[in-house]
Formats: sequence, structure tokens, C-alpha cells
Amino acid sequence: MAYIDKDIPRRRSALLLAAAVLALGFAAPPAWAQAKITRLVVAFPPGGPVDFVARTIGEQLGKELGSQVIIENRAGANGAIAAEYVSRAAPDGSTLWLTSVGAVAINPPLYEKLPYDPVRDLAPVSLVVNNVELLVVGAGNPANSGAEFIANARLRKDGATMASSGTGSVPHLAMELLADATKAPLVHVPYKGAAPAITDVIAGHVDGFFGDIPGLVGFIKAGKLKPIGIASNRRHPLLPEVKTFQEMGMAGVDSDNWYALFAAKATPAAEIARLNQAVRRALADESVRGKLLASGAEPAASSPAELALLLKNDTAKWGKVIRAKKIKPE
Repeated sequence: MAYIDKDIPRRRSALLLAAAVLALGFAAPPAWAQAKITRLVVAFPPGGPVDFVARTIGEQLGKELGSQVIIENRAGANGAIAAEYVSRAAPDGSTLWLTSVGAVAINPPLYEKLPYDPVRDLAPVSLVVNNVELLVVGAGNPANSGAEFIANARLRKDGATMASSGTGSVPHLAMELLADATKAPLVHVPYKGAAPAITDVIAGHVDGFFGDIPGLVGFIKAGKLKPIGIASNRRHPLLPEVKTFQEMGMAGVDSDNWYALFAAKATPAAEIARLNQAVRRALADESVRGKLLASGAEPAASSPAELALLLKNDTAKWGKVIRAKKIKPE
């Protein structure tokens, strides 16, 4: 008598079901497998102001682009590591660099050799935010305005000390603009980053510091720092009571550590235009805009051509200061 396996129908059904599931898997991959990836490269570690802006716009930018935006922190070499990485990426708009002004407009005239050239190797996409520089002093400093700070510096034999986040940094160059505008004796005290510089200003070891408003606003609200002058041609919406240096009769003290997006140079114009429109829509989103403004950063989209002109003008501006002061990198 032949042996009959009663489990054959059940096994056949299971095999057919498995085959169907497998076929569906090949025909329709899960959503995460289909999503396009856009890498947003930041030349600083997580937690800093540029990283904050990247993470603030990232999700909305992804929605506007129809892709998943991933933040990649590639810190080091004053932005050169991130710049070189993006310049060598596929020119398809899938890799973008969010950079502050230093790596694109200050590094070229500051360093004799760089592994990248912002004009030759990168394509401007859009300005993202403006970050005008703010002069602050410790809570115990007698000056309550930039004019008083300069007057006090002139009365002291050794002048006033000014901290910066490093030689050739935006805070350093802003200080040089103030020194040129006032002819006051200002002594540069470079630090390895903004955090230790701010700490010593709060402690009264150094008289003043120029910095981005987003990095200072918390200390101002806590009463640890006093804002005494805006390095811009207009007042800041977060600090409307603080006068500009121009209002105080000190012309030429205008410093903006703007952040902007760049792609690889050979990225097609149509793709650059698509990216630009997505950035504009992301910055117009009320949630994104509100978060940036509350931090002290001012949303400011631009056309690629406007960003290219801004880069050209600021490279010339800061190059002139660097050469005149014979500033050399540390």
C-alpha cells in the first residue's frame, strides 16, 4: 500500500504563500528602501550653531525635495574636509554643504594652499541665514554701549582686550573692523573656539567678544553678558534696543557670519534651480522660520547668482583686512 503524506496540501499552500510574499517583496519594496537620500554636510561637530540650522531646516527641506535628508558632520581643517568631500561628490544635487562664511570667503585669502577652491569647485545654491556679529561684555563691565566701550579703551594705558574664537575667525576680523573704524587700542586674544572665549568674558578676564547672536542670546537672557553693539547696518529683531555701530558714529563695522548651501560644481543648472526653490519653501515654513528667528538667526534665502556675488564681495572684503593686518593662520 502506497504511503500518502497528508501534509502535502498544507505544505503546498505554505510554499505558494511564501512565493507570493517574496514576489510582492520584489515588486514593491518598503517606503524606506525607495526614498531618495540627500546628504547635508556640516563642517562642525553636532550641537554647534551651523549644525542647529542644518537640523532645523533638514526635515522640511526633505519634504520639499521629496527625499530623506541626512545630516553628516565632517568637522576639521577649518571646513576643508567638508568642502573637499562635497566638491568631489556626484554632481547630482544629492550632496549639499551648509557652511558658514569662514570656509568659503575667509579661508581662501587666509591660507596659502587649500585642497579646494570655492569658485572653481562649488556651485552656489542659496543663502540660508544671516548671523550678524554682536559685541558683548561681561555683566560687570562698566560699558553699556559700544561708544562707552571704545571711550574706556582709550582711557586705559593698555587698551581693551578682545577675545576671539581663533586667529582669522569672524570674531577676530570683526574686532579688526572696529579697531580700524575707531583707531582705539584693542588687543586681540585668540582662543580655540567660541566657548572658552565667552567663558573668560563672563569671568571678566577679557573685556569683550564679537560673536554670532545665536551663540550669545542664552547668556544675554541669563544676565551673564551685556550686548552693546551690532555689527550691521540695521538693528536685530531679537535685540531691538541695541544700537548698530553705524548709529554710534562708527562706520564700516559690518560683519555677517552668514550660512549658505553649496553643491558640487558640475551640478546641472536645472537641479540647482530645483534645490533653490526647495530651500526657499523650507525657509518660508512658519515652524522653521520661527525656530530660526527665536535662536537669533535670520532666514534669508537668495538666488544662486546673489550668493555668488555675496561670496565674491566678502572674499574681497575679508581678504583686504587679512592682508592689511598681515594675519596668518595659527
